[in-house]
Amino acid sequence: MSTASPEMQAYYAARVPYYDAVYLKPERRRDIEFLAGHLPSRFAAREVIEVACGTGYWTQHLAPRVARMVATDGTAEPLAFARLRPGSAGVTYRQADAYALPPDLGLFDGAFAGLWFSHVPLAARTPFLVGLHRHLRPRARVILIDNNDIQLRDFPITETDADGNTYQHRTLRDGSVHRVLKNFPGERALRDLVAPFADAVDYRGLENFWLLEYELR
Repeated sequence: MSTASPEMQAYYAARVPYYDAVYLKPERRRDIEFLAGHLPSRFAAREVIEVACGTGYWTQHLAPRVARMVATDGTAEPLAFARLRPGSAGVTYRQADAYALPPDLGLFDGAFAGLWFSHVPLAARTPFLVGLHRHLRPRARVILIDNNDIQLRDFPITETDADGNTYQHRTLRDGSVHRVLKNFPGERALRDLVAPFADAVDYRGLENFWLLEYELR
């Protein structure tokens, strides 16, 4: 069953024209430069599925190094923007629910999700990974990256629901205010989450982001 949020989809659809601004903040420059070099090297020559690719910011970095890439997102507007990215003409873009990826996507030996996992409800984390893993071959490489809690300086938590999910209220340039689910898992929680599926788990904390990489059993 899908747990995709129409509220979240509307928020990101409205943010498309200036979404890249999140990567241009001066305090994030060092992390972004590291990730832009590191991530493609970890997926070189692999067949990769990207979940929640959004406007294709990370897709454009990965695509030139991989053997095959399918980039998915649940919202049409970001995908339309992603298709215009330079260097990603060979990417297959698909509108697809991250919690119910279509069987016809095929199998991959790499999977990536950037700034997505924090939007997954706590109760949906394991089902999301199980669904993703169905599209991966044994020994596939999985990498997740996301904001660490330094982001709370700009967007403090304004609400916590009965299940422990936390939310921020974000104001867009048109003045509209959106309730955005944003969880901040720590290293221990991430390691425990993937332990039943993974070998060679590596966690890396950066100044503004965290990176989790593991090899599927």
